Amino acid sequence: MAKKKKVKRAVKKPVKKVVKKKPVKKPARKVVKKEVAPTPRPVTALECQVCGYRLIVDRKCGCAEEHVLVCCGQPMQKVETTI
Repeated sequence: MAKKKKVKRAVKKPVKKVVKKKPVKKPARKVVKKEVAPTPRPVTALECQVCGYRLIVDRKCGCAEEHVLVCCGQPMQKVETTI
């Protein structure tokens, strides 16, 4: 008769300890700054008294004489307004 081979028992693996993970913190929401509209600034405008056309002067030329702009055959008048 054949000899029975001894059966080797499986080696038990050590049980790993379960380590609790810390919960992941969500990043804080960034506060969005609202854009503030710029404050209205006074500007010089020229307005036609006939048709109502308005011309805004954004930069002065530096001439010694004042320029006269004509619309509808009449000189335009200065008007103070805000943008």
